[in-house]
Amino acid sequence: MTIRVAIAGPRGKMGSEAVHTVMKNDQMELVAVLDHREIANSLENYTEFPNTYHVPVFRNLEDLFKTSKPDVFVDLTAPEAVYKHTKEALENGVRPVIGTTGFTDDQLDELTELSANLQLGAIIAPNFAIGAVLMMKFSQMAAAYLPEVEIIEMHHDRKLDAPSGTAIKTAQLIQENRRSHKQGHPNEEETLPGARGADFEGLRIHSVRLPGLVAHQQVLFGGEGQLLTLRHDSFNRSSFMSGVKFSIEKVMQLDELVYGLENIL
Repeated sequence: MTIRVAIAGPRGKMGSEAVHTVMKNDQMELVAVLDHREIANSLENYTEFPNTYHVPVFRNLEDLFKTSKPDVFVDLTAPEAVYKHTKEALENGVRPVIGTTGFTDDQLDELTELSANLQLGAIIAPNFAIGAVLMMKFSQMAAAYLPEVEIIEMHHDRKLDAPSGTAIKTAQLIQENRRSHKQGHPNEEETLPGARGADFEGLRIHSVRLPGLVAHQQVLFGGEGQLLTLRHDSFNRSSFMSGVKFSIEKVMQLDELVYGLENIL
């Protein structure tokens, strides 16, 4: 069966990669894209894409769902729009695959309940890179033996949220095997506010934003006389596409929301 796919954000760096990935896949059909800017009515008229991409462009999500009837909706846009898009997809019987972070816990709870009630699969992935997912899983394992840990995540300077969704998800997984406690000297003092990073159950998360970076993370575990470093680097957006392809295929088999690819790999 050919999977009918719609993508939000085709002009973005991740979105354009996803467009090419779906267009090159014989088991998928790109039936529509969502672009809130008035560019053109078809991707073939975009300067970013070949003139063979005869894919209609919609400005309104409801119109997209009713007209193109996709099986899967892939959202790679911005945090301020993604919750509304995900909810609207589920309510229209479309399975969302979400690669944008920025959900609150209440929003995740609501979407999880909605997905379960509709028995409709959904995937929210803080990171689509398979290597990054493995890094998170290995960090979860290591925390049982080395509970003193700090996370350093590094991204391009156009990223809107900090810490990254990957860093937060990593910390959540670590906490499943780590007793909450404050790290460092009990009397330590920040002479500059924020010097020790964000506090997540006592472990620290540090965010770096610089041009030239794409997506990088280190998880440092300290022990007596030793340091374990788990690191993953994405050097370009193509590193995420194997996870996007896997998620589009996998979400068709699900009847509930899954948060994080580590739960279905």
